[in-house]
Amino acid sequence: MEIWINPACSKCRSAIDVLDAEGAGYTVRRYLEDVPSAEEIRELLGRLGLEPWDITRTGESVAGELGMTEWGRDAGARERWISALVEHPVLIQRPIITAEDGTALVARSEEAVREALGRGGPTSV
Repeated sequence: MEIWINPACSKCRSAIDVLDAEGAGYTVRRYLEDVPSAEEIRELLGRLGLEPWDITRTGESVAGELGMTEWGRDAGARERWISALVEHPVLIQRPIITAEDGTALVARSEEAVREALGRGGPTSV
């Protein structure tokens, strides 16, 4: 299990607290420092069952500067969104947990973190 976090994010810290309290084995990816590639974003989207605009923090100032609220949300615009997430990882919604069963989820609540734990169970680090 891996969790993508921004350490400055309270929801990320809360998710880590739940994982620790449950004794879950996981690795931390500080995705602002260890920026995912376009291929990693595509793989993650497949695991999430979402599109890039679904995991984009459009309220971030850089999203406004890029005019992302005006971008298309269709197959033709998909790579543009993915490129923006790679170039500006602050736009990636957080935290994201990749579960043991091959799925992933945006874990912004304690319930979502517990759901991730139930997807194949925790393993050691």
